[in-house]
Amino acid sequence: MSAPIPDDETLCPIAHSTGLVGDRWSILIVRELLMGQSRFQDLQAQTGATSQMLAARLKRLEADGLIARQAYSERPLRYEYRLTPKGEHLKPVILALRTWGEQWCKPQGGTPATRMFHRRCETELELDGRCPVCDVLVPWTEMRGQPSEAWAQERRQRAAEFTEQRRAPPKAEETPR
Repeated sequence: MSAPIPDDETLCPIAHSTGLVGDRWSILIVRELLMGQSRFQDLQAQTGATSQMLAARLKRLEADGLIARQAYSERPLRYEYRLTPKGEHLKPVILALRTWGEQWCKPQGGTPATRMFHRRCETELELDGRCPVCDVLVPWTEMRGQPSEAWAQERRQRAAEFTEQRRAPPKAEETPR
């Protein structure tokens, strides 16, 4: 067996791309940033990443120029995260994963987790991004997403459970009798 070719020794753009965002956590972080989440605790609640995993991925995404962090609180010092233009241009990748997942990974007859709309006419798009009213394939820059009520409820519940976990006092170690 031969060793994998390092990303810097190939012309392949797929190897380079997956080197930047080729893991679950990075993709989920980008999804959340595209959905408007920007603070560490919100990203952690919605991705399910441990604080160490999330911090490591955020540092890597920042070092690779996909996100920028900005202080929103001086005392205590806290940051929020925003996609850079380089990060924003991952939206078509996220949309392609959404389309593939809706088609191949969910139960038969389930409703989409996110509904996509054409900004120009506010018509819901077909799964492939086609506007049935305008009869055009809509570019990602003209799409607007809206979580289904079921997914919005799932997200609210996840955020509430995460907040509750953080407020709960630490469990005392049980001592043997």
